Amino acid sequence: MATSNNSPFKVIGIKKFIPGIAWFFVVLTLVCIPGEDLPVADNWMIEINYDKLIHVGIFAVLAFLFMYPIGKSVAFTKKEKWHYFIKIALATVVWGYTTEVIQKFFIPGRSYDLTDWLADSIGGLAAMIFCSRYFLKPPKTGI
Repeated sequence: MATSNNSPFKVIGIKKFIPGIAWFFVVLTLVCIPGEDLPVADNWMIEINYDKLIHVGIFAVLAFLFMYPIGKSVAFTKKEKWHYFIKIALATVVWGYTTEVIQKFFIPGRSYDLTDWLADSIGGLAAMIFCSRYFLKPPKTGI
């Protein structure tokens, strides 16, 4: 069992988090694309708010890639895993807001959109719900 003084990076090993770290930089790269370099969407895509679905997906993958090594680890109790899932989901929410601020002040042709942040947050929450149900479910008992 892990002690509260050890971070998951120390207990599990940083290598298990490389996919999450790499995806973090993919998200940062996508956020920093200037507005004029983004592809133009068809009308039907705008009508279904495709960009919000993309935000949900990108941030769900981000949160999941950090939750997965913790969920698979035998070094943490279910309670510790749950706490880390919550922390990662909250970090995803903060990162989503940060990306909106970055776009507002530093990226030409991009804007600050609270509904994008909401979609980012929903992605982090979706990953937390999925991981908690997948990794924290009680063991099956055979009859």
